[in-house]
Amino acid sequence: MSMPAGSGVITSDSIRSFFRGRIFENEPLAPYTSMKVGGPASLYLEPQDRDDLVAVIRHFREQHFPFLMIGRGSNMIISDEGFPGAAINLESGFSDVSLVDGDVVAEAGARLTKLVDFCVQHSLQGLEWAAGIPGSVGGAVVMNAGAHGSEMKNHIVEVEALRGTSIATVKTEDAGFGYRTSGFTQDIVLSARFRLSRGDREDILRRKSEMMARRNATQPLNMPNSGSMFINPSGTHAAHLIEQAGLKGKRIGDAQISEKHANFMVNLGSAKAADILKLIDLIRRTVYQNTGVLLELEVKLIGFSEEARASLS
Repeated sequence: MSMPAGSGVITSDSIRSFFRGRIFENEPLAPYTSMKVGGPASLYLEPQDRDDLVAVIRHFREQHFPFLMIGRGSNMIISDEGFPGAAINLESGFSDVSLVDGDVVAEAGARLTKLVDFCVQHSLQGLEWAAGIPGSVGGAVVMNAGAHGSEMKNHIVEVEALRGTSIATVKTEDAGFGYRTSGFTQDIVLSARFRLSRGDREDILRRKSEMMARRNATQPLNMPNSGSMFINPSGTHAAHLIEQAGLKGKRIGDAQISEKHANFMVNLGSAKAADILKLIDLIRRTVYQNTGVLLELEVKLIGFSEEARASLS
């Protein structure tokens, strides 16, 4: 999630008195995204723990300073100009996965792959579908990630999130989960509690392996990508509409519509965010002209000008 730009000016020196984690100024964000594109953030932060995160978020909100939670950077395209605020990465300080009274509690910065492996080790079934998804728990909760007919909400009991300046525990029925969305888009997810059923470890491992094999066979996981670009319209698949429009494999610069899965874009080496935006525009215009369906982005566009965003409308 990100906050709108404000008038506050904050430097690393101004927050070092209370922030104990790592801070970098003008840090390029491309290495922190799965697409490997994006310019610098004014500040890049890795909170050490919950107190660190809450303190800095409260400070940013009081100063109206924009911030962005980047997680694993797997569902976003950051502009070539970067982000004029703070990019906050929870991977180093919020990566714990543990058993609590029979439930699995995973912190927001934990990788989905780590969560799935933990469940397999403890013979807990239900999350095998997430095997191989290159995201974090926090991002997956906010987006209500899903695959193969299952979603995060099907397994979550409650979510702990920072709402405004207070920490709230939100039950699943109050979380506003929908198709690739939730009621946490303006919050910061801290952790999620999952309730899973026990099963045979070998069977769970087999299903996980099958999911991984299917994903490797159908998605360009060996190349930088940001996951599915568009939400599947009701009754059809975005990939089918894009392929039907003759756009599969189309390339602008080093940005390409994947030849393996048309709803993925890949970075062939030195792609620019501007090229990805041009491909997004080409897809939406062409599919709309052919079918009357206006594809809705699943990825988030970060740091783009209003003019660039308007070009997609």
